[in-house]
Amino acid sequence: MRTGITASEALRIVLAEARALGAETVAASDALGRVLTEAIVSSRILPPADNSAMDGFAVRAADCAGASDSSPQRLAIAFEVPAGAADVPALPPGRAARILTGAPLPAGADSVVRQEDTEREGDRVAIRVPPAPGDHVRRAGEDVARGETVIEAGTRLSAAHLGMLASLGRSIVAVHQRPRVAILSGGDELVEPDGDVSGGRIVSSNSWSIAAQCRELGAEPVYLGIARDTPEDIEGRLRAGLAADVVVSSAGVSVGDRDFVRTVLEKLGCRLLFWGVRMKPGYPLAFGRVGQDERGPLVFGLPGNPVSAMMTFEQFVRPTLLRLIGARRLHRPLIRVQLGETLRKSAGRLHFVRVTLLRRGDVVVAHSTGDQGSGVLKSMIRAQGILIFEADATELARGAEASVQVLDPEFLASEAPGF
Repeated sequence: MRTGITASEALRIVLAEARALGAETVAASDALGRVLTEAIVSSRILPPADNSAMDGFAVRAADCAGASDSSPQRLAIAFEVPAGAADVPALPPGRAARILTGAPLPAGADSVVRQEDTEREGDRVAIRVPPAPGDHVRRAGEDVARGETVIEAGTRLSAAHLGMLASLGRSIVAVHQRPRVAILSGGDELVEPDGDVSGGRIVSSNSWSIAAQCRELGAEPVYLGIARDTPEDIEGRLRAGLAADVVVSSAGVSVGDRDFVRTVLEKLGCRLLFWGVRMKPGYPLAFGRVGQDERGPLVFGLPGNPVSAMMTFEQFVRPTLLRLIGARRLHRPLIRVQLGETLRKSAGRLHFVRVTLLRRGDVVVAHSTGDQGSGVLKSMIRAQGILIFEADATELARGAEASVQVLDPEFLASEAPGF
């Protein structure tokens, strides 16, 4: 087992062990956010026939040549074509057909005149704007051709994808399975949120934040409860989690007299690949896999302090879960910022600094959220991003540039539509 490695080394080790989960079939209506394991190939053409893009009148363009406001072209209305009509008759020369949006274009017609460019006069219509052939007509197959690969395997499904699946008649699709994440908290001092906090007891908040981080990605958290500080209780609860794809334990992986998790994991057949990452917060991070092949669960032993637990999840567990669900991109958006204050630290560890972000013209300015202690959960609540303070650096001067992982999707949103 390696110890005291860099964060980049730790991430390489973790991701080398992570493989996308197998496929399962789900209802397409429930597949939002899931990653396809199959390519979607159309057995249909869309639209299935030439149809009108507007409410108006289907015509032959040649019959409306020279039409204008002062000299409209008047045509007799032969029939009406509602949306969904079948067995539509052909349009005779010199006639128009009243047509609604989405209705099939009659044979013989080659264009549609918008309703607002016409005036109805009983059983005739006055055309004031001469159409060109093809105006306001959706051609058969212009969206999707039969045999076309419409959605590639590996695509994370959005609302638009679900609409396309419906259009193609695909009510069931194959997607990567959701990872199941067994979550264990440990410590005699911990209680559930409604528990008695007298006598120095504290609420087990880590299990709540970790479960929420899992749900944000589409993973399924499985709560194993709070283990007491005995090897027996820890072992019993961890055994219950071995059927999951990932086991995440919070606390108990350090070097204290009552930190039994590492010992118990080794007893359960976990090959610990590293312990200790040169980062702050989050040094006492352990990682391994149960069993001698790739079928056993991945195991993360996170630190017990709330910020350390969330940060190590963010940097290592999150990209792992994204890989398991088949995602192509595993990391947060990364932007360059300008420091709004001077930051200092000792050399030797990579620091993940919680920061707020402010736009000043084309420049994004980052400020520390304040106290960066590993127990100050408010620093995570206020953080819009995580600034990367390199291990060998000791100072980032005000005005200097740095990289920030963007946590807050609201920061990337805009108050203006851009049009």
